[in-house]
Amino acid sequence: MLMLHRHPALQFSHPLPYGAILHDHGVQFVIFSRSASGMRVLLYDHVLDREPSEVVVFNRNTDRWGDIWSVFVPNIGAGQLYHLQAEGPFDPERGQHFDRHARLIDPFARALAGNFLSADDRVIRPPKCVVIDDRFDWQGDRHLRRDLSETVIYEMHVRGFTRASSSGVEHPGTYLGLIEKIPYLKSLGVTAVELMPVHEFPTNGFWGERAMHPNYWGYDSLAFFSPHRGYAAGSEPGCQVNEFKQMVRALHQAGIEVILDVVFNHTAEGNELGPTLSFKGLENQVYYMLDAGGGYYRNYSGCGNTINGNHPIVREMIFLCLRHWVHNYHVDGFRFDLASILSRDRRGELVPNPPVVEAIAEDPLLADSKIIAEAWDGSGAYQVGSFAQLRWAEWNGHYRDDVRRFWRGDERLTPPLATRLAGSSDLYQAGGRQPYHSINFITSHDGFTLNDLASYVQKHNEANEEGNRDGENNNFSSNYGVEGPTRRPEIEALRLRQIKNMLATLFLSQGVPMLLSGDECRRSQRGNNNAYCQDNALSWFDWKLVEKNAGLVRFCQALIEFRRTQPAVRRVDFLNGEPSRPGGLPDVLWFGADGRRMNWNAEAPSLTCFFSAPPCTEPGQVAGRHVLLMFHAGPEPREFLIPNLPKPIRWRLLLDTRQASPNDIFPQLDGPVPPPLGRVWLDHHSMAAFVSTD
Repeated sequence: MLMLHRHPALQFSHPLPYGAILHDHGVQFVIFSRSASGMRVLLYDHVLDREPSEVVVFNRNTDRWGDIWSVFVPNIGAGQLYHLQAEGPFDPERGQHFDRHARLIDPFARALAGNFLSADDRVIRPPKCVVIDDRFDWQGDRHLRRDLSETVIYEMHVRGFTRASSSGVEHPGTYLGLIEKIPYLKSLGVTAVELMPVHEFPTNGFWGERAMHPNYWGYDSLAFFSPHRGYAAGSEPGCQVNEFKQMVRALHQAGIEVILDVVFNHTAEGNELGPTLSFKGLENQVYYMLDAGGGYYRNYSGCGNTINGNHPIVREMIFLCLRHWVHNYHVDGFRFDLASILSRDRRGELVPNPPVVEAIAEDPLLADSKIIAEAWDGSGAYQVGSFAQLRWAEWNGHYRDDVRRFWRGDERLTPPLATRLAGSSDLYQAGGRQPYHSINFITSHDGFTLNDLASYVQKHNEANEEGNRDGENNNFSSNYGVEGPTRRPEIEALRLRQIKNMLATLFLSQGVPMLLSGDECRRSQRGNNNAYCQDNALSWFDWKLVEKNAGLVRFCQALIEFRRTQPAVRRVDFLNGEPSRPGGLPDVLWFGADGRRMNWNAEAPSLTCFFSAPPCTEPGQVAGRHVLLMFHAGPEPREFLIPNLPKPIRWRLLLDTRQASPNDIFPQLDGPVPPPLGRVWLDHHSMAAFVSTD
């Protein structure tokens, strides 16, 4: 039987913190709403209950502190299911969307349970919030605090990594399933996983909304403080909290950090035609950027609405959320999706030194956290190199495009390639940042896989049922004669060589490399460059490829291990062409294929790069090796000459991308010596690298 009652002020009176806060004898519910005239908490006994078993009504006189509604409910505890319900003005033309019948997700909910439920009264019943006990046996776990300069990032999807039957795990598609594959991650040598969104999101839309594709990627947040319930192996409400913590603890035990892809730019509530699920029904005018007097939403995200990140209330929510994941989940860092939206003020204008961006960088609890910006948004802002001047790192879109275009054979790309190899000083040095603030990547979840970059000229997104209109049109890709899979051995050989060329470029560049999951074993999406809705084999990691392409996996493992041990390719300061100490070798030198100093006005698609090993600075430190890199993106084979350096160096081959495994790379640094007179023959679209012998 539904019971309605008002709670008088009880023994607890806590207007903060926000959310459902567990106490010894009950739960304190704390909600922000400036414009609400009434507030209720709906309590449920079971996940599938359509109606609450009890309704707790806030007393406006005793349960409100300023704009904060707070009530203590005794005799309930962890696992309690609830919704919020707010009364207030309904005036959409002025940005007010209160609906006294709407079941609302608490913006500070620690977990959600169940799915959307429909009813004849057309009330949308979103997943229920869960009261959580955050206690967990961390077994002494702490953040790993690895320097960004020593980091190798592996971008991955929690579900897609183990969902395929070929994964062979006990709990496919889950946090626990990922734990089972940690030995593989460790064998690769990556130091951090960057998880695509794990904040709660709707997986298949909800009742009342138009039919939509499965939300595979997860860029449609419902609750920022909640780990996604769909990645849990268990079914108990809130079990995803413990399972996520188990995953983080296990990754840390393997020496692997956890970076979350966070989406503080829009939510699943959509535009003015979208549903009222949470923020809209509590304080729409605060949480979102509105336009036309409040009747419409500014849409800098391209997803219907834009979070009002520089409003003080929303800014506080973002800080509390980041702190929550760092403190309660031991997360090591964040990648901010469409981060340029955080540079927009409350009117949507891009501003210098936006408060939220500076405050994240200066927040004391986040001081050990990695913070990475996707420094653009869906409305034309592109701030790569200028997003911030503090400790923000950035996804380097210029690196991606320049490396793709160079290896495709585009003209006048040799000077840009050199700039990207050297850490993109053109973007970061003037602002006081370092090479490790450049997150170098060639592929990511958004776009072609590395295999498809070398197999398709055009995108093939027909499976998305949008007429192939979605997705990026400028991919800087090539198919080398056949669109898609082919049995022609000469094309297959060239494609594999190009994949190795780009992998070697990525891991031998100054800056921080990011590898897309599956690129090390030629995972394909069959030309789909926008697989946001493809929760199927098109997107899932096919573990048979690890064995099928074992030579490429080995090549990738060896590159990552070389990077780990050789400081010449991961310097913390920008190169300047000068010796690091008197009498030493310059930190970088550039040559043409003829062995002479590089003529940057020439249009040859060939380049030789020398990186010297930095001097040892600590007792017992092992000296690194000098590195010589040769790049040739031309359509015909070409002879390269090993240049004469200020000091004679004995070289051994590190890698040659035209060779078949295992002769394409020498992990023990014991490759053959160069040919007589230092004449090295490079095939078209190929790369070679040498390391000093001492």
